[in-house]
This record gives sequence, structure tokens and C-alpha cells, in this order.
Amino acid sequence: MFKTSDLRDKDVIDVKTGKRLGNIIDIEVNLEEGKVDGFIIPGETKGFRLFAKDQDLYIPWQSVKKIGEDVILIDINEDVTQV
Repeated sequence: MFKTSDLRDKDVIDVKTGKRLGNIIDIEVNLEEGKVDGFIIPGETKGFRLFAKDQDLYIPWQSVKKIGEDVILIDINEDVTQV
């Protein structure tokens, strides 16, 4: 079992590229089933512009491959959507 605050502190990494995608900024919980459906990570900031960034990404829970001590490994596929 884990706390949502523990998830937010971990780096999200794409297992295919090894790229750090950021940290979780929001978690979608299905209250009827008592499970996490997915989470949102921030879009990339472009250059030095403070307000220029891509849309945030919604990562479905099925994309999570492993939760480690410091990182969450995900396999990005077509299920990832911009929000």
C-alpha cells in the first residue's frame, strides 16, 4: 500500500527512452472501486519562457510498470492523452 503523497515525490520515467517526464501533479481515483485510474504529469516547458509549455499528460494506471523507491517507470503508448 502507498500514500498519494509518496507517489507525488517520485520521478516519472519512460522505460522505452529513459526520459524523465516529471512528477505527478494530480491523481485520478475511482472512489466506487477504490483504485487509482491514472495520474497527470506536467507538459514540457519550452526553452526559457515561463508560460510556454505543452499540455499536461494523462497517464492511465495500466501504463505503470514498476514503482521504485525514487521513481515510477511507465510505458508510454497510445493510451497517454494530453489534458
